[in-house]
Amino acid sequence: MQTNNHLWKILVIALPVVWLAVFVIFLYPNWPIKAQATEKILGMFVKSVSSTPVVVPVVIPPRVKSEVKIAKGIYLTASSANNPKKMDEMIDLIDKTELNAVVIDIKDYTGYVLYDSQISIIKELKTKRVVLKNIPELITKLHEKNIYVIARQTIFQDPILAEKKSAWAIKNKQGGIWHDNKGLSWVDSARNEVWQYNTDIAKEVIELGFDEVNFDYVRFPTDGNMASAVIPGTAERNNVMANFFTFLSEQLKDEPAYISVDFFGLVMENHTGMSIGQKIDTASDSVDYISPMMYPSHYAVGHLGLSNPAASPGVVIDNGMKIGSPLFVGKRAQVRPWLQAFNIGAVYGAQNIRAQIDMVEKYPNAGWLLWNAANRYTTAGLKLEPKT
Repeated sequence: MQTNNHLWKILVIALPVVWLAVFVIFLYPNWPIKAQATEKILGMFVKSVSSTPVVVPVVIPPRVKSEVKIAKGIYLTASSANNPKKMDEMIDLIDKTELNAVVIDIKDYTGYVLYDSQISIIKELKTKRVVLKNIPELITKLHEKNIYVIARQTIFQDPILAEKKSAWAIKNKQGGIWHDNKGLSWVDSARNEVWQYNTDIAKEVIELGFDEVNFDYVRFPTDGNMASAVIPGTAERNNVMANFFTFLSEQLKDEPAYISVDFFGLVMENHTGMSIGQKIDTASDSVDYISPMMYPSHYAVGHLGLSNPAASPGVVIDNGMKIGSPLFVGKRAQVRPWLQAFNIGAVYGAQNIRAQIDMVEKYPNAGWLLWNAANRYTTAGLKLEPKT
């Protein structure tokens, strides 16, 4: 009986209000005013028939990609990024120099996912080791300082996944799982399940707020007894990696973040794939940035006639940029090299670091990234540009 009375109350109040709303629509010549008046009348109706406040849902606008910028960044491990004191030091360094970006490990050479992933297969296989905690809070802190945040994710060098899913691992012709010179195992670069596993991780970290995902070890292995590894021939390796880059592009095309891949530095000069499947032209229309690791210490003795390439960083970088830059003209990808900030082959203080940066900036590029595995960075070689 009480329900019927309530229904009659709604009808008695509603019908006149609805007719009044219709009358207002025809009375007012200006539509915005009509809308406002009608909204006011209907609001009065809602208020009159219900003692329960009207809850207006909060509409959160979809996240969009950050503005394109020439990134000048530094590499940080998950441990460094999770250390408040270390992060404050790095933010202070970025705040007073030309730096504007950080690259943070979310999956490293061990293959472990370094944050609390909720992906079912990762939970099932126990392939996570939570080092980096409260990622959204960290990214918010960095974004407040206008710092571009890149997630670094290793792909095919993945010992833990190879152990947990041996069917996905590169095999040894003599039996068992193949290992490189460091005793690390790799997963099969041609296996679609491995591709999907990694793109699912990328999607998750993008959802956590990263501006870009940087994929490393996107290649076949090089160090070890390659003759005993069950992998395709050289030409087929190029095709496998080309298909992988296309897969990345298709899987992540609607994500609000950019995609980058790390290549050997020599790809800027050697365009054959070098038996590892890394060719600029097979990735340049599938990703946003290609980062050749142009560490001068990693070039062979005799390169460009140099007895110690590490001691001549300007010459090495200039040559690679001059030969490789034309391959990016008219392509989706831009070049953003990794540069040496560690002492191998020579001391890399202000002079050698600056020599690399200056040579990169002679050519069209999307910036540069400094690599120091121990995450020791100073103002050495950097322009002082205090942020206001």
